Amino acid sequence: MAKHYELGKKGEALALTYLKEKGYQILERNYRYRKAEIDIIAQKGTFISIIEVKTRSSNYLKSPQDAVNAKKIGLLVQAADNYVYKNDLNVEVRFDIVVVLKKKKDFFIQHIEDAFLYFT
Repeated sequence: MAKHYELGKKGEALALTYLKEKGYQILERNYRYRKAEIDIIAQKGTFISIIEVKTRSSNYLKSPQDAVNAKKIGLLVQAADNYVYKNDLNVEVRFDIVVVLKKKKDFFIQHIEDAFLYFT
């Protein structure tokens, strides 16, 4: 298994633990719709969070959240719309990014809520 794949899986596992500790209920993992994949769908209170997890090592040049471009946002929005429609939900939807950064043997987590507001 490639190291970047292993790092990504470790990042998603750490993000799940983090979100649960913050009171989120995990509804789905790796939800697929057409060409889109939502890493985590979680609920806290009256809203659903569509969460993109970006895991990087400290020597990666680009900021993890910069990897979420307009095309990726469009795909996530389509998948989120499908999830809400398919499950007949009447909830607010928020798009978040959880950044997991590995520095040597330590991992650091940053949760960016309403992340796509910064892309408009």
